[in-house]
Amino acid sequence: MTKTNTANTLAECQALDQEDPLRSLRDLFQVPEGMIYLDGNSLGVLPKATPARVAAAVTKEWGQDLIQSWNSAGWFQMPLQVGNKIARLIGAKDDEVVAADSTSINLFKVLSAALSIAQADHPEKKVILSELTNFPTDLYIAEALCKERGFSLKLVEAEELQTALQQDVAVLMLTHVNYRTGAMLNMKAMTALAHSVGALTVWDLAHSAGAVPVDLNDSQADFAVGCGYKYLNGGPGAPAFVWVHPKHTDRYWQPLSGWWGHAAPFEFTPDYKPASGITRYQCGTQPILSLTALDTALDAFLEAEKLGGMKALRLKSLALTGLFMQLVQSQLQGHGFGIATPSQDNLRGSQVSLTRKEGAYAIVQALIARGVIGDFRAGDGQHHPDILRFGLTPLYTGYADVWHAVRHLKEVMDTQEWQQARFSQKQAVT
Repeated sequence: MTKTNTANTLAECQALDQEDPLRSLRDLFQVPEGMIYLDGNSLGVLPKATPARVAAAVTKEWGQDLIQSWNSAGWFQMPLQVGNKIARLIGAKDDEVVAADSTSINLFKVLSAALSIAQADHPEKKVILSELTNFPTDLYIAEALCKERGFSLKLVEAEELQTALQQDVAVLMLTHVNYRTGAMLNMKAMTALAHSVGALTVWDLAHSAGAVPVDLNDSQADFAVGCGYKYLNGGPGAPAFVWVHPKHTDRYWQPLSGWWGHAAPFEFTPDYKPASGITRYQCGTQPILSLTALDTALDAFLEAEKLGGMKALRLKSLALTGLFMQLVQSQLQGHGFGIATPSQDNLRGSQVSLTRKEGAYAIVQALIARGVIGDFRAGDGQHHPDILRFGLTPLYTGYADVWHAVRHLKEVMDTQEWQQARFSQKQAVT
């Protein structure tokens, strides 16, 4: 365990903040005064540089230069430019990642390509294997493709994955860090196991990119997608990204063969010729203003590189999550909480998920009313309980933030504040 995990008092946590070699990074973000924001795994905080940069794109690049900006401001190259910044965080090389579309759309692209490869190389394999608690959208897209392509979707618990990886599996589709529990899979080991039975891997990095070190090339992964609005801080609905191992990139068209993925889009030919490399995974015209916001946000990671990069961010993340779990265990005994997040460092991402049989949603709402922002994720009423979820983002979360968050949680429970009727009224977004 790290030194940080031994902190018990506010003074000790404040001292850790003062000693934190990454403390200057918080100044890059607009963290609202009086708020303890622990929801960066849903929506990252606004970088201070973003408003001015986006305003310039609106007023100068769009407002004055207009269509010329596709050339003069480099708009057309921006998806690859942003992709190259993301590549530094996920163990990819230059020109192997493109920022485009949404995570869901990109998953459709890569899963379709993976199924095409599987059909060509191993036509007898007809199963997509995934985790039962994978993010629902991933499962919905896989289900739709199975119906369209004649495959079947097999869902198992995480601990059953290795046993379920049999010769009939064409594609292993997994989220690197589970959105509910924060449990992290061993990408390299799972990929090797999949390859040993002739299966391809598709990885969702939505809760990994910018939060934990990822090395796609070293892991020999086949396909990966991820989003730009969580730990990458690109803003609501920020473009996602897609990576394909170079050995697969040029083998098949992705099914959404739009003009931005064409080898020569401005020749306007009626027949489709895919671009070589990762740019073929683009489809239509990309959202330049959103890409500008994401591009600006990623500069925080360039600043972090000067302070140790993803390795240093990971060490702080583990310390923050370890501290949170330690304080919950010591301060909230008797209040019915369980901890779904693994305590072992190499098995968790950058969040802590608490379980409770009753009142999880109301407790989260009571915390939000106090300025402690987490979120709620519903269970299935059987094997998977309701979750109180807290994302700890080392770019801007401090140790004192964690201490205060747990203090507020204790007060909410001690006073039974969460039982007020207003906190049980479900909102559209939980």
